[in-house]
Amino acid sequence: MFKTNYIYTMKILHILNGDSTLQGFEQTGLEGDILVWREVLSEGPLEENISSGSFWKNREKWICNTFNEKQDGYQENVIDQLDKLSEPYDEINLWFEFDLHCQVNLLGVMNLLKQKTDLSMPVIYLICPASFPDKEDFRGMGELNGDELTWLYDNIRLRLSEIDFIIAAEVWKIYAVQNAGKLKNYLTKTSFWGSLHLLKQALEAQLTRLLINENGLNYIEQKLLDIYNYGITTKPGIYQRFWETEKIFGMSDLEVGIYLQRLKEKGLINL
Repeated sequence: MFKTNYIYTMKILHILNGDSTLQGFEQTGLEGDILVWREVLSEGPLEENISSGSFWKNREKWICNTFNEKQDGYQENVIDQLDKLSEPYDEINLWFEFDLHCQVNLLGVMNLLKQKTDLSMPVIYLICPASFPDKEDFRGMGELNGDELTWLYDNIRLRLSEIDFIIAAEVWKIYAVQNAGKLKNYLTKTSFWGSLHLLKQALEAQLTRLLINENGLNYIEQKLLDIYNYGITTKPGIYQRFWETEKIFGMSDLEVGIYLQRLKEKGLINL
């Protein structure tokens, strides 16, 4: 009789929200494949069925038009990455942050996983920090090195359950319709958030974007106009002042630029 020595190696996937975390993550020594999530689901058109062809076609069109991206670039940086979600992983780790940008992307990933993956197979974990020891103005994992990211992995990683995916599906459905009344009602009646412990504050930030004030502006537009009227009239200066108090939105230069362009089109600023 022949004996075969066979050692099974777990197949692990790490999903990182954006390239900013990638450099530090590569220093961790953690085993597994990497999927860099490069979408910006907090902006632009959405629909409930995130696995549909129309969803990604509309996203591609919006991203390319808004950020001057090429279609082949979107295909390579976004669509091709999604193929990994169909592979038979034993463990998936979701590395997402506290802000609205990351939380909406997290919702998208969780709903895509639910639609594309047999959730009884992989064990899925969430690494989602709102703060980090000795970092007073923590803004995200992109500012952490390999040792610090490993500390997060060892100390705050939570295993997601079926109820977490149910919550993510409920919230995604509401978020996708972009209706202030429906979102406000959900926030008012919901007290249990499962392991998605930072989702509520991100959705509260989203509500401020859906509500329109007497000037016809949402919270972000009004905030940027106030900064401009205060005398800060360069884009770098406006970005810096906005980030000082509004990190909950997790917006990049390009995203803030969308709102500045709206103000410019309304004749309220001249940059």
